[in-house]
Amino acid sequence: MVQSKWNQEQASQVGKGLQELVYRSNLIGSDRAVCNWGGGNTSMKTTEKDFRGRDIEVMWVKGSGSDLATMKAKNFTGLNLDDIRLLMERDEMPDEEMVAYLSHCMIDSKHPRASIETLLHAFLPFKHVDHSHPDAIISICCADNGRQIAEEIYGSRFVWVPYVRPGFTLSKMIAEGVKNNPDAELVLMEKHGLVVWGETAQESYEKTISVINEAEHYINDRIKEEDAFGGQSYESLSEEEATAVLAKVMPVIRGAVSDQKKMLLTYDRGEDVLEFVNSKNAAELSQLGAACPDHLVHTKRVPLYIDWNPQDEGVEELLTKITSGIETFKDEYKSYFERNQNEGDTMFEPAPRVILIPGIGMVNTGKDAANSRVSGALYHRAIAVMKGTTALGNFASLDENESYNVEYWPLELYKLSLAPAEAEFSRKIAFVTGGAGGIGSETCRRLVSGGAHVVVADLNVEGAEKAAAEINEVYGANRAIAVKMDVTQEDQVQAAFDQTALSFGGVDIIVNNAGLATSSPIEETTLKEWNLNMNVLGTGYFLVAREAFKQMKQQGIGGSMVFIGSKNSVYAGKNAAAYSSVKALETHLARCIAAEGGEYGIRVNSVLPDAVLQGSAIWGSKWREERAAAYGIEPDQLEEHYRKRTTLKVNIYPRDIAESIAFLASSKSDRTTGCMLTVDGGVPAAFTR
Repeated sequence: MVQSKWNQEQASQVGKGLQELVYRSNLIGSDRAVCNWGGGNTSMKTTEKDFRGRDIEVMWVKGSGSDLATMKAKNFTGLNLDDIRLLMERDEMPDEEMVAYLSHCMIDSKHPRASIETLLHAFLPFKHVDHSHPDAIISICCADNGRQIAEEIYGSRFVWVPYVRPGFTLSKMIAEGVKNNPDAELVLMEKHGLVVWGETAQESYEKTISVINEAEHYINDRIKEEDAFGGQSYESLSEEEATAVLAKVMPVIRGAVSDQKKMLLTYDRGEDVLEFVNSKNAAELSQLGAACPDHLVHTKRVPLYIDWNPQDEGVEELLTKITSGIETFKDEYKSYFERNQNEGDTMFEPAPRVILIPGIGMVNTGKDAANSRVSGALYHRAIAVMKGTTALGNFASLDENESYNVEYWPLELYKLSLAPAEAEFSRKIAFVTGGAGGIGSETCRRLVSGGAHVVVADLNVEGAEKAAAEINEVYGANRAIAVKMDVTQEDQVQAAFDQTALSFGGVDIIVNNAGLATSSPIEETTLKEWNLNMNVLGTGYFLVAREAFKQMKQQGIGGSMVFIGSKNSVYAGKNAAAYSSVKALETHLARCIAAEGGEYGIRVNSVLPDAVLQGSAIWGSKWREERAAAYGIEPDQLEEHYRKRTTLKVNIYPRDIAESIAFLASSKSDRTTGCMLTVDGGVPAAFTR
């Protein structure tokens, strides 16, 4: 049952006016069983002073593209109500004309564009109006016998409105229906949602909750858990078994759905998801259509259901069914678009947003992790609706053309246009070793600032977690994850790439940056010192590059590797035979992989820095003293020594290396592979040509 979250003390503190609308809206949006992510709208009517100081009646309504759970006062639009009420006299009004008209009704041009359903609120003669998409209500509104069910629950207190896409016509139908029913307390919108109202913010909010609970009581009395969705056909794999399978299939899925634009993936094994995907009726039910118009842009009309038996079939069979299923889905989506397209429509990527796999759960796709999770969150709502509806009757969704006309509706697409423009590394996943260090953490920040999602991999997991937390604080949740990894341990490297696949779907960029350094005259270089350098800087770079290569090849959408070499990769450093030798190995390994990776679109380049002292764990170790001794100077003179020996007379900082990495990983260098780029201020002895 949904619970009222109204807190009178908090409500009193926010005061009257627009802030009480914000408070009420946030409460409604905070429970996704009441309101979808990004969906629903709220309003209140107040008296304000216009620009001439006259009292006017103003309606404050949710701005288009906002989410009720998080919206603030700035996300609402104020409109002159007298101007809008005149529209009730009209018989019809096209969408484009309605949007243009409402723009002239705004009391402040800086406010956001008003909600698609503004007229619904304006035409109802109540101070507070709330429109939401509660699971229980949509279960009734999507049942083929929904109106009859509504009569059993609400008697004469409701107005039933047949499905019409939001806009002028629907708004007028609702207003006239309420006017013609003196007992009306709520409106049920077929295949859509709920409208309630009140003279106070609390009355309107509490009405939403009470109406939903009446529906939930009725539905819950009729649900038989053992018979939900026709009962269970399959058993879920254990978490360990499922994640092992997902780590193998996620890169394949990502490659298959990223043929037009790269997508990021997330997965979900919630109890409701597993109950649905394992059920006898999931294959049929999932293909009947969306549970709510608001879902369509994020979930498409139907998900991809994979007909796989987790008890009898293996991973290879699953991979075959996934790849063929995605191709079939894309072909069918293209046909759907061609059958229904209107002049000027441009087809979205045809790949599925929701993929259902028995025994495993749900995989979601999106332009970033956040949008992928939105698709998943909305399909949770669809599952809840179908469970309720099928306990009452038969699930009846929008038909194909109705669905298309919502999915490609200009007023719905406008919401998508409000998202920030995509950047160079949008839709890309980067994996950075030594991610907690000076160069590594700066590189992570640089790539994320350009739109990437990043895996901060480091043996120092506390440092990696700190770097990831700082990134997420600035750029939003789940943009970075921390992974503990010793590059010399094959199992840890493999586990880190499995975690990358599970978190984001795969990898596009790797930065081989894990490092250490030692300095000894050759006769004092021990086998232990030699092996340490070779293990971390040689074997470690090999293991990371090999696992990345496998995953990039699985995806089939190319990739970029950047190795962090050194001036010593081409310069024979004094008293640094072990370090210099393995740094030369790194850059040659990079060129070897570049030669193999070309046919798969995998580019491999190297950056050769020198003396990046700032923020470096290496230069904070004994290495600083050893290098100073090699040059016969004091450790605190080392930075100035390095600056003076460059032809440009400059110091090199982590941000300089991060910029060079970003360049080599970007589309600006997409014709470059096997390259060594020096970023050392100009050390003639290390010139590569």
